[in-house]
Amino acid sequence: METRIDEIADGIYRLSTYMAEVAPPAGFTFNQFLVKADQPLLFHTGMRGIFPLVSAAVSKIVPVDSLRWVTFGHVEADECGAMNKWLEAAPRAQVAHGQIACAVSLNDLADREPRALNNGEVLDLGGKRVRYLDTPHVPHCWEAGVLYEETTGTLLCGDLLTHLGDGPALTSRDIVGPAIDAEEIFHATSVGAATAPTIRKLADLEPRTLGVMHGSSFNGDCAHALHSLADYYAIGLKAMAA
Repeated sequence: METRIDEIADGIYRLSTYMAEVAPPAGFTFNQFLVKADQPLLFHTGMRGIFPLVSAAVSKIVPVDSLRWVTFGHVEADECGAMNKWLEAAPRAQVAHGQIACAVSLNDLADREPRALNNGEVLDLGGKRVRYLDTPHVPHCWEAGVLYEETTGTLLCGDLLTHLGDGPALTSRDIVGPAIDAEEIFHATSVGAATAPTIRKLADLEPRTLGVMHGSSFNGDCAHALHSLADYYAIGLKAMAA
């Protein structure tokens, strides 16, 4: 395995590890995102087993011990499995997540006290600004949330728009169709009354780039892509109700 590095927006780097044995035959990518700033921020830690690969990739962009913030979408191994390894490697780093994640899990799991963020709270990283947004149960997990980097218009959207394969780091081709195909396989989304409205609120940000956890990132009409994904879940919910 290797972890590839690609800059998907100004100062925002996608660190991608492809695993052919996960969801064969297409395989699956596990992506982290590094926001390069005065206070560097890592979104997703990766699993503990790939920490050597991911940390080596980070070190090619910034010194690992310069990391200030470690963040992720929700509490799951691929999102935060290596959390404490990063805290050990970066003595100034602090985990940051929403109030629910900290209260329910991270106050206990993190080796250092996490920073609990309010919905809509902004971290000024020095040259970059990230806004934390609660998205409970979207796509899954009570404590789910995303980060929006305001200076580049980049939405780090976690497991939203997950799709299979090892495509390009950044694409303007359709990713909604592949994301729907993956959902039909995994059924990973907690579909409820709030699912589509929550995704539409993210579309209202009118992001310019979508940083996707599994699959290619996207720099086409991001609002349209998010609305199309919301439409899919809204139609599915209506069908289930019928």
